[in-house]
This record gives sequence, C-alpha cells and structure tokens, in this order.
Amino acid sequence: MDARLDYLASPTAGKIIKYVMSTGRALKESPLPSTTTELVALRVSQINGCAVCIDMHTKDAAHAGESAVRLNLVAAWREATVFTEAERAALELAEAGTRAAEVPGGVNDEVWERAAQHYDQEQLTALVVLISFMGMVNRLNIITRQPAGNYEPGQFH
Repeated sequence: MDARLDYLASPTAGKIIKYVMSTGRALKESPLPSTTTELVALRVSQINGCAVCIDMHTKDAAHAGESAVRLNLVAAWREATVFTEAERAALELAEAGTRAAEVPGGVNDEVWERAAQHYDQEQLTALVVLISFMGMVNRLNIITRQPAGNYEPGQFH
C-alpha cells in the first residue's frame, strides 16, 4: 500500500511536520510517566484505528521494557488486572477524550476527578495535550493512508 501523500516531499508538510515532531518531543519530556504516555498513545490510536501509531507505540513501549501482556491488554484495560489505578485513570480519560463527541458534555467530571487523583496539574496538562495530539496525528496518518509495519523503535526520536 502506498501513502496518498509523502509528507517528506511536501514543502508545506515539511513546515508543519517540524512543529508536530517538536510537540511529540515536548510530550516525551513532560512529567507524565513514559509508560503512561505510551499506553495512552496506544489506546487513542486503537480507538481511532491508526495502524501507523499502533505499530509505533507498541514497538516503542516493548523496546522500553513494557510486557507483551500489558500491551495486548490495553484494548481491554477495564477487565485487565495488570494496570495501576493511575494508568487506569489515564486510559479512562484517553477514551473519554477521544470519544468526546459520542457523549453529551464530553469528558464528565467523574472521569476528570479520577485522573486528578493520580496526576498533578503539569501531568494532567501533558495528558490532555497527548490525547489531543494523538487524535491529530492519527488523522494525518489515516486520511493519507500511511502504511504501517516498518517502524523501528526510536525512529522519530
């Protein structure tokens, strides 16, 4: 499968993508735990059906030492016993934020409060930006049918 657009060949995309990449780097440097970052990025990408991002975040997390069991259970995190309460709160916020249009009022106060019990303001800021950022990146990849499967851990870092 070939992509509809080659972001690397487009001067317009080149100008924009450098800011997208810098946002990704800033999120990696945020106070949000890196494990949480990868789990949330993976879950948002699963919900949105972005194969490129699922490929990337699964491989990066595994490369960083994440277990196959936890990676395989991200899609069913509610029934899985392998996630901490903080990770569960982040995954719940990720789902609510990603599916905000499906629920009147978007992310409810209970979901927010559960996340706020585990993360400080800077971490919550990073979590909200990460969820939003992943939605944007997922759409860039989905709309242009970017092929998945060839990502190497750390390739874009």
